[in-house]
Amino acid sequence: MEKRLTVALVAHDAMKHDLAEWVAWNWEKLLSHRLVCTGTTGRIVAETLMARRGKDAANARFDITMLKSGPLGGDQQLGAMIANNEIDMLIFFWDPMSAQPHDVDVKALLRLATLYNVPTAINRSSADFMISSDLMTHADYKPVVRDYTSYIERSVK
Repeated sequence: MEKRLTVALVAHDAMKHDLAEWVAWNWEKLLSHRLVCTGTTGRIVAETLMARRGKDAANARFDITMLKSGPLGGDQQLGAMIANNEIDMLIFFWDPMSAQPHDVDVKALLRLATLYNVPTAINRSSADFMISSDLMTHADYKPVVRDYTSYIERSVK
């Protein structure tokens, strides 16, 4: 049985072109999943998918949700979706060479993805490995999430 995932796509400005190329290369695989994108990245992903759809598959449809721009709260919106178990995979082409005005938001987003054991790709190679994994289509695969009940129920003095 084919599994429909919710895939988050994010890219810093210097990496948006790389993500657009990656989306163009993997558009057929992405069409079978729900996409969630932050700000400008979402517009670029939608434009890329429309261009591919027009070229190769006139009837292909895609499901994309666009959040706010990362620095304007999109990273936090995405983090909330991760905490609510609404994101199955995060593909984040981040720019390691430029300081970001919202570095703390980026760190919080990556922390939540780690905390909730969301498969995360931070560059093109890791995204290639993730999207080509057989686990993307196995309906019975569920990442193990640590039980934080003892933390939630701890006594604070």
